[in-house]
Amino acid sequence: MAASKPPQENPLANILINVLIPVLALSFLSKDPAIQEKIGKTAQFWHIGPLKAMIVALTLPLAYGVRFLIIHKKLNFFSNLGVISVLLTGGLTLYLWNKDGSVKDHAGLLFGIKEGSIPLVLGFAIIRSARSASPLLNVFLYNDSVFDVPKIEQKVRELSAEQAYRAVLDQANRLFAISFFLSAAMNVALAQWFFRNFDPKGITALETYNSIVGKLTGWGFAVIGVPILIFLFFTLRSLLKGLGRITGLKDDDLMMPR
Repeated sequence: MAASKPPQENPLANILINVLIPVLALSFLSKDPAIQEKIGKTAQFWHIGPLKAMIVALTLPLAYGVRFLIIHKKLNFFSNLGVISVLLTGGLTLYLWNKDGSVKDHAGLLFGIKEGSIPLVLGFAIIRSARSASPLLNVFLYNDSVFDVPKIEQKVRELSAEQAYRAVLDQANRLFAISFFLSAAMNVALAQWFFRNFDPKGITALETYNSIVGKLTGWGFAVIGVPILIFLFFTLRSLLKGLGRITGLKDDDLMMPR
């Protein structure tokens, strides 16, 4: 009897736990009841303070990544990125928060660097992996679920077009890597924008910091995702054009049937 496959990762649950819940936690739970009363506002029961709100926002994505590892018995590339991002956010926050309730002056710059670091590393990893046994381009696009790779490679061998084939893949690889470099730059700029009026010495500095991190978590998801989707489309067109040129196959023959 065939062993049952482990359940597949639900993309909606992934977005909910890694993006939406942390954004909501940082945005609505961060207010400190004591400070609310001090400034003449009413504290609500969900106001648990900036530290506890940050713990809630970081714990759920971390637990989700660990759960994936336990269930699937393997590391997942994208879940790993989420865990790394959570750990970086937590570690940076511990460094930036002062004991007196203030935040270090260069919080915006450092958080921007943190936000841009992951897509920047991914961009270099895509380029670096091009000559490896498992290019990252294959993970995202050039794989058997999208392209009829065996048919393409058989045609390439028949035509002795290995060099031209490699050139097409290298061009697609570079084009796709650009999307991550663009995402890195946009993340840094986005962090600078949200932190532009931040008062690190204000009475609500920690709450405001959490609120900004929540906004960056939500907007950062779009800032990374939109360029990648756009460049995925152009990379797909580049692959189809290049592969069609060297193999003589039409688009319908290059791609798997839908």
